[in-house]
Amino acid sequence: MAEISREIVDEILLVDDASADETVELANSLGLTVFLHEQNFGYGRNQKTCYREALRRGADIVVMLHPDYQYSPHLIAPMAGMIAFGEYDAVMGSRILGTGALGGGMPVYKYIANRFLTLAQNLLMNYKLSEYHTGFRAFSREVLENLPLEENSDDFVFDNEMIAQAVFFDYRIGEISCPTHYTAESSSINFSRSVRYGLGVLATSFKFRFHRLGLVRTRIFRRRGQKLLPNYYQEMESLESHVKKTLQSIK
Repeated sequence: MAEISREIVDEILLVDDASADETVELANSLGLTVFLHEQNFGYGRNQKTCYREALRRGADIVVMLHPDYQYSPHLIAPMAGMIAFGEYDAVMGSRILGTGALGGGMPVYKYIANRFLTLAQNLLMNYKLSEYHTGFRAFSREVLENLPLEENSDDFVFDNEMIAQAVFFDYRIGEISCPTHYTAESSSINFSRSVRYGLGVLATSFKFRFHRLGLVRTRIFRRRGQKLLPNYYQEMESLESHVKKTLQSIK
């Protein structure tokens, strides 16, 4: 939180996917805008909520940052600037550009899997990114309004489907080198879910290829796919807001 400049960031949204810990209480105490899912819907649905609420609040640029200190919040400004000045429609904070991934603590097996999947996607999608698996990304309002995000998975492969959609619909995607800091608290998924994610990434790439060749029609690459998201969560009142209302009622 302390590393996110409020001179640049208008509002910080946090979505809690019905967790059993004290995330909501802590976020409220920090003055964040918090939304609580009525049940655990999955990683992808969490992001759908984030993007929907950011758009509803009038955001022109939305930055998605995993809250596990793996990525540097200091890069929010340059990433947003690359969009604000009209150079790109989306920007990825890449852990692979440069030489910092392994030095920053990325496990070797994750690095190898990252490189293999990225190579496969670049070949199948006829594109070139240094990685498709970063948890630090920025999007223009236009991108979020026009991608058929509701057609995407509610699981971890949502990230990959979203980037593939941006490529498919010819949005300009830029990258910026991001230092990596893996700690014991860094987000991770177990082996079986990692395998499922990898297979999902490959499936997304083949869908992209076959759809572009006209061999199949895939829902996630339909321009008229569903974009509006349903209500399945509630906004949590912050401690600051609650105190203000209490004082007003006392008066």
